[in-house]
Amino acid sequence: MSENTVANWRALLDGAHEGLRRVVAGIGVDGWDLPTPCEKWSVTQVLQHAAGDQAAFTAAVTGGAWPSEDPFSPSGHIDGDPLAYLARILETSAAAWAEVGDEDEQVPTPLPQGVLPAWLASGACAMDAAVHAWDIAVATGQPSPLSEDAARSLRTVAIAIVEPLRAYGAYAPALDPAPQAGEVETLLGFLGRRADWTAAE
Repeated sequence: MSENTVANWRALLDGAHEGLRRVVAGIGVDGWDLPTPCEKWSVTQVLQHAAGDQAAFTAAVTGGAWPSEDPFSPSGHIDGDPLAYLARILETSAAAWAEVGDEDEQVPTPLPQGVLPAWLASGACAMDAAVHAWDIAVATGQPSPLSEDAARSLRTVAIAIVEPLRAYGAYAPALDPAPQAGEVETLLGFLGRRADWTAAE
């Protein structure tokens, strides 16, 4: 863990949440059923999955109620306003993480790894939100919400937690980055995503 990891984890999570809010707000009327880099899932389903994952992290941290819908089997239908739906979940998430201490080494998570240090547990939560925000953005023709700096930090998280999760189907096999790949492309490739994905594929 680098010297400034703990100091930055709250900002990383806040930025991931904001990126997810922004791209969801940018979905057009005809965008909800578009295909995404998450094979067989529409934009609506990716939003449901991302929101469900955030709710699951909150439940693990607080000991509260788990999502009523399986995040890995999203229905493709959201009752009511999707923005309000996401806002409620992210507000609850932010409140839960605000109670976690910077130096806490035993933060419960919904991951197979179980408890993790605060910086890594929150980083896993941030990575999930940030990467699914990217999925929605590229599916709906929006700018990438991932910055090079955020991707660099999230790759540290990914290296620490992703390999065991591939066995559960959470991530596809890693792709080799191009020789001149930046941080965003390298992170996406490690998570089994192509940075140049298009709906035509």
